[in-house]
Amino acid sequence: MDTHLKTILFTSLIILCSACQDVIDLPVQSGPERLVVEASLDWEKGTPGNQQTIKLSTSTGFYEPADLRPVTGAVVRVTNDATGATFDFVDQNNGEYTTTVFEPVLDQSYSLEIVYGDEVYSARETMVGVADIDGVYQGRDEGFDDELLEVHLEFTDPPQQGNNYLFRFYRVGDLLPYLEYFEDEFFNGNQVDFWHEIDEDDDLDIEPYMPGDVVEVEMYGISRDYYDFIKVIIDQLRGGGPFSATPVGVRGNCINETDPQNFAYGYFRLAQKVSARYTFTED
Repeated sequence: MDTHLKTILFTSLIILCSACQDVIDLPVQSGPERLVVEASLDWEKGTPGNQQTIKLSTSTGFYEPADLRPVTGAVVRVTNDATGATFDFVDQNNGEYTTTVFEPVLDQSYSLEIVYGDEVYSARETMVGVADIDGVYQGRDEGFDDELLEVHLEFTDPPQQGNNYLFRFYRVGDLLPYLEYFEDEFFNGNQVDFWHEIDEDDDLDIEPYMPGDVVEVEMYGISRDYYDFIKVIIDQLRGGGPFSATPVGVRGNCINETDPQNFAYGYFRLAQKVSARYTFTED
């Protein structure tokens, strides 16, 4: 190869490699600041369910710190739509609003009202019951990889058509839990064996379940509307595959009565739940 040509190619390579090190700030369109509502009123079976917390914050820009911006000074109230009983949530001055007198009633509709600034937000949801857990055990045969440990949760679905569930699997020591959803369309009134395994991912430093691991399991009975909402959220978090839908903003059930265009993020959920704890053993 001609020496002059070699020099040109070498110089071009140096320039190309240097260019790859430049920091490129991509312009990201900023949306309006919105109220973020975390209003999950969960009733653990066997407890009064009177202590509840609602968290309020505001959204942040893409390049801004991920820390939440707590909202204080709001008025938060939940009302039993049948009896008219109201439950005021007291501002704790850290973005949390709490009550110790909430009265959960299965199949009862409740309304949420939030007054923040000059705007009023509202939402309505029904307290949904959940089945009992019949048993928890481990296995390797039902998952996608027969070499991985699975945790199995057995329960009997109520015969009423249309039960929907949210599962939360948290391995003690992990940063985040795993969420799963389930509907009883093909299992109505039958015993269900719901299993969960963790795929190994070296890039993300994720290891599968191992003997000695402790997993905390929670099962929630949820409304169909919330099922549709959380299903989209979970599917987008997983990233899907080559045929997955393009990620979109998911709107919850909180409506801005003053300015409908300035809707809030989040969801007002009422759910009964049951929980269990399991330690994996050698098999």
